[in-house]
Amino acid sequence: MYNYTNCMEEHVMNLRRAKLPDVEAMMSLVNHFADQGLMLPRSRNSLYEGLREFLVVEEQDRIIGIGALHIIWDDLAEIRTLAVLEEYQGQGVGRSLVNALLADARTILCPRVFTLTYQPGFFERCGFIMINKEDMPHKVWKDCIHCVKFPNCDENAMMLNL
Repeated sequence: MYNYTNCMEEHVMNLRRAKLPDVEAMMSLVNHFADQGLMLPRSRNSLYEGLREFLVVEEQDRIIGIGALHIIWDDLAEIRTLAVLEEYQGQGVGRSLVNALLADARTILCPRVFTLTYQPGFFERCGFIMINKEDMPHKVWKDCIHCVKFPNCDENAMMLNL
């Protein structure tokens, strides 16, 4: 389904749908950045439940990046849980994940994609614009009730119209 292959310094990176055996590596990657306050943590259970939303980038059978597209409603989806190992940042891995997730959104005819992020500069380079969180539909916040930062969210809301 995804043809992304990035050959850099004899390394081959493949982008594909996540699989059940990937969950432990995905959780380790996410919670590594969550421990630094750079993203919100994810439980093993939430990763298993949302597995079909995730794409991964792997190099030599090692998960180096992940991201998910979560459908909110008939006209809105969210890119969430985007993470790339530090040593692979700046090499197009995150951009490739975002592009593939946006392609998924286009395939299902979703006209708008948003993200809540601590990395607004990255998403601006991907075409997203800052928006006011208070302008988001209430359906967006249903998962926030379980967040450790609820109700004091300090993430940036960003939107891209497709």
